Amino acid sequence: MSAAPGHVVAEPAGGPLRASESPLQQAWRMLRRDRLAMAGLAVLALLAVAAGAGKVLTEWYVVFDPAAVRLPEKLRAPLSVADAERVAPEDLPALGIYLLGTDELGRDVFARMLQGSFVSLSIGFVAVGISVAIGILIGGLSGYYGNVKLGFITVDTLLMRFTDVMLSFPTFFLILTVVALLPPSIYNIMIVIGVTSWMGTARLVRGEFLSLREQDFVVAAQALGLPERRIIFRHMVPNAIAPVLVSATIGVASAILTESALSFLGFGVQPPDATWGNILADGRSFIFDAPWLFFVPGAAILVVVLAFNLLGEGLREALNPKLRSR
Repeated sequence: MSAAPGHVVAEPAGGPLRASESPLQQAWRMLRRDRLAMAGLAVLALLAVAAGAGKVLTEWYVVFDPAAVRLPEKLRAPLSVADAERVAPEDLPALGIYLLGTDELGRDVFARMLQGSFVSLSIGFVAVGISVAIGILIGGLSGYYGNVKLGFITVDTLLMRFTDVMLSFPTFFLILTVVALLPPSIYNIMIVIGVTSWMGTARLVRGEFLSLREQDFVVAAQALGLPERRIIFRHMVPNAIAPVLVSATIGVASAILTESALSFLGFGVQPPDATWGNILADGRSFIFDAPWLFFVPGAAILVVVLAFNLLGEGLREALNPKLRSR
């Protein structure tokens, strides 16, 4: 359609839309144009590589053992460029001891940070996976079967009031209480964070299902007599997943922050396993004598949480058709 003389047709914020592109390709093109989101994605890719490398190095190479105590090397400052130039080639494998310094027991901070990255990412993704699964189940049931009555109350009212009750509890203190009653374990941390953080996802999915339930393709599927399970999981869930994906991305950052706070308070992952939270807790007593023990894990938490938030904001804009066509 040609524009009227004297009028200029504005292109979408992400550039002209291409008819041959799928919605996923359009979203990826939009995301690539968002420099902050791509910077966040690059940071998270580096973190994933570091977590994978840390899993291998800390288990297979003694020099990177995060639990090895070396009292003569305690509170050694991080390796400087001048120090690196004086290191003999045969001593290069031991650089992990000096790269980020050592703690009060002579343990390698670099190795502990690598192990902590794997633990933090594992807890973040598993906890969010649990919360998303519960949120999709409760939100989907509430949105699709909302008008079905169970005695004097509808399914929607019952599930949403249960969600409101869960939201009324201070989430962190609820997690803290449950974790204090359970044996300290990384698996307990994952489960507790997951089962106490599904409420936002449930509300998002319910809203999407209420909208999709009236769409022509859902009405047509019901008219054809397709099983309700097929309608929900084949037709409705894929169309409702975009806001859930954005919420999950930001939820990983929240889960990492929660785990770090629990470990900092002593209720999270217990030694000798290292997480960014307990490294930070160990370093608070040496903030003036060995500031790297405090600032290294603190900076890691800040950068990773910021990267997840930037990526989540970029995904929100890329996956929103209204923003794509703006």
